[in-house]
Amino acid sequence: MNFIQLYFTLRRHIKLSEKRHPMFEQNRIAKVFVYLGLGFTLLYLIVIGTMLGWATRGGDFTLLFSVMPFLLTLDFFMRFGMQQTPAMLIKPYVTLPLKKGNIIDCFLIKNILSAGNLIWMGLFLPYIFISFCGGLTLLSSLGMLALLWLMITTNSQWYLLVRTLVNHKIWWWFLPGTLYLALYGYAIIDVDKWAKLLLRNCEDYGFSWPVAIGCLLLCVVLYLVNRKLQMHFVYEEISKQEKTQLKHVSQFTFLNRFGQVGEYLKMEVKSTLRNKTVKQRFIQGIFIITMLSLMLSFTDIYDGRFSTNIWCLYCFVFFGAVNLVKIMGPEGNYIDLLMVHKENILTLLKAKYYFYCAVLLLPLLLLIPTVVSGRYSILMLLAYLFTTSGPEYCILFQLAVYNKQSLPLNEKITAKGNFENSLQLIIELIVFFVPVALALTFTAIFGDTIGYTLLIIIGLAFTLTHNLWLKHIYRRMMTRRYQNLEGFHATR
Repeated sequence: MNFIQLYFTLRRHIKLSEKRHPMFEQNRIAKVFVYLGLGFTLLYLIVIGTMLGWATRGGDFTLLFSVMPFLLTLDFFMRFGMQQTPAMLIKPYVTLPLKKGNIIDCFLIKNILSAGNLIWMGLFLPYIFISFCGGLTLLSSLGMLALLWLMITTNSQWYLLVRTLVNHKIWWWFLPGTLYLALYGYAIIDVDKWAKLLLRNCEDYGFSWPVAIGCLLLCVVLYLVNRKLQMHFVYEEISKQEKTQLKHVSQFTFLNRFGQVGEYLKMEVKSTLRNKTVKQRFIQGIFIITMLSLMLSFTDIYDGRFSTNIWCLYCFVFFGAVNLVKIMGPEGNYIDLLMVHKENILTLLKAKYYFYCAVLLLPLLLLIPTVVSGRYSILMLLAYLFTTSGPEYCILFQLAVYNKQSLPLNEKITAKGNFENSLQLIIELIVFFVPVALALTFTAIFGDTIGYTLLIIIGLAFTLTHNLWLKHIYRRMMTRRYQNLEGFHATR
């Protein structure tokens, strides 16, 4: 099998793997939402590109390059929700009699030729077309378009490098953080100089030769580094014999007083501390909420009522939304044992609820600077705190009835991506936007004090009656237990 045949075979395998996944049938509706979202995104990009193009009618064709640092940063973070690294896909092929370097090359080239790298053409093409109509030469227009595509492609290789390192150690986040901080600093201090540097000699040669060559060399270097890095981590994870010595095991004896609920609370805490994926989500959440708290406290970047409300809710609901949307997924690996004793599942649900209610103290403490600076009020924080512990968690816990996909207990770099079905996507949209709509409505009609007080009352009503709706969820789970068991068994 030559390299070209291997490339198309692996590409076909990926498509078949997606279609044969047990969650594929449940994801058809979700894909409709994804395609609609992609359509709206392209429409917005075309509108923005057209507006930027009209702004260049005076002859200054460097405008788009002035905002490229921000576009590249946005592109970088968007890829985390859509793109996997080759190391996540290569595991099934490691034992085959194929050159491992060729397999890595196929996945890296597939990344370069991915349709995802062409999404930004929705912005670039209208801009280049209007600039061409405004007097830019054809050669310059084509050269500028090629340079923009090369930047996005280089950014995709940069993402693969960072994603692989971050999956291995969370502290590698300092690498992109430092780079983007320096990039923003340079761009903000002298935007014109940045743009002129990128478009030097553009009128004469069609594009900036020094920048194009530098960008191409950077792309090649990142490609080679990715090739080496992907291979290293795959072999390290598959062949490494981990030897760990238990020096100390926390018993959390203070939870013994809560009986069986306390035992399940211990399991939740230890799962969070030992499960690589969950632990990374908590660390990322603390980092994100801290950054948001500082930005909200000391800048005017989110000064509108909608912005302040939605980011306040986001800080509280983040931990629950990213973990509870997959509720019962980790337990799917040993769900048969939980079914042995009567009402074990109900006790587990109560323990999960108490654990995530306790977690709400983290964002409450991290948002104190916003209260000190006067951006948020104590009443507002309490409103979203109880909204999260009440209606938000009530909605998220409903997924315990319908989730039937097992998740790895210690997901690593070569683990498969986890699908989200249509119900999970709808629930996520509800928990992020409906409470904000209610808050804005209540405060607009009754004022801030009465509006947030109403939210507190609603939140407390759901919080204090959690035993009732948890029992209702438990009963519905039991009616679907055999259907869910089949799903958990099929996805282990």
